[in-house]
Amino acid sequence: MRPPFDPTLYLVTDTALCRPRPVADVVRAAVAGGVTAVQVRDKDAPRRELLALTRAVQAALADRPDVAVWVNDAVDVALIAGADGVHVGQEDLPAADVRAVLGPDRLLGVSVESAADLAAVRALPAGTVDVVGLSPVWATPTKPEAGPGLGLTAAAALAAAAHEAGLLAVAIGGIDADRAAAAAATGVDGVCVVSAVCAAGDPASAARRLRDSLALAGAR
Repeated sequence: MRPPFDPTLYLVTDTALCRPRPVADVVRAAVAGGVTAVQVRDKDAPRRELLALTRAVQAALADRPDVAVWVNDAVDVALIAGADGVHVGQEDLPAADVRAVLGPDRLLGVSVESAADLAAVRALPAGTVDVVGLSPVWATPTKPEAGPGLGLTAAAALAAAAHEAGLLAVAIGGIDADRAAAAAATGVDGVCVVSAVCAAGDPASAARRLRDSLALAGAR
């Protein structure tokens, strides 16, 4: 049985943006402010460090089993740490192979950047993927290789197509408190943020502002 997952406000960590604070401290504060899920991402960390980082985040959220902890890309780290899920991009391991390694009891997310990417996910056997990340809605400095943003109209179309296939959809890329309501209004199930929380002086307050913005769009 897969763990519960509330995608409303999904934090993707950035170690450099969190400094000099430990990532786990930023995550703890952000969850207190309203973050509902956390993805541990550090593209530069060796596997041993990523495992330690994941475990630190899990320890910080030991009293919040309702907040799913994901690992970006590293299936081995997710399995060793007992994380709730793994999120992979278009250049990472294929989703079908990741699911085969993960088994049926963990969550799997996949980034989609186009209608063709989403069609490939929809062609997989039911239950392979749980959530798609529509990426990026707006261009973002935290992932410059992703290129220009999808825009709200394309994001809305992709979200609708994901829902038709029984998939959750979250929006990511360039989202802050000023844009969260517009992103949520595309019909996605949640929004993902990086710098809006990781770079904030007060992560809890930043998360609360984001939740207030989402409330304007009727999000949970």
